[in-house]
Amino acid sequence: MGNWAVIAQYSSDVYKTEFICRGQETKEQALKALHAALHTYLPSKGIIEKRRHVYRFTDQESYLVVIKGRLSEWECTLRVAELISDSTDPAVAERARPADEAGQPEDGAAEAPHGPQDRIPPGY
Repeated sequence: MGNWAVIAQYSSDVYKTEFICRGQETKEQALKALHAALHTYLPSKGIIEKRRHVYRFTDQESYLVVIKGRLSEWECTLRVAELISDSTDPAVAERARPADEAGQPEDGAAEAPHGPQDRIPPGY
């Protein structure tokens, strides 16, 4: 089962990522939630919306939202993201499996994964 999320990324005083929704089982469900958020999402900082422009990136899985407020203009990117350790794509999930302390996959396979990995820091 997959674990998909819809996220917003923007720069305020610092660069921020907000989860709009999490726990979507399929990419299609996440895309549906993304499309719903395009016209309703507002940043956590207060902005009174006068106008909204939505730009689609060519991957069709991420959008630039530009909101013109009373005094300022605000921009964010909305996109879908998958938790790699829960991926339904076996190749992605395999690369995300944690390695043991010697750098080998925990099941004793010959090679350590080369892709990104979820991990729990030592001591937790």
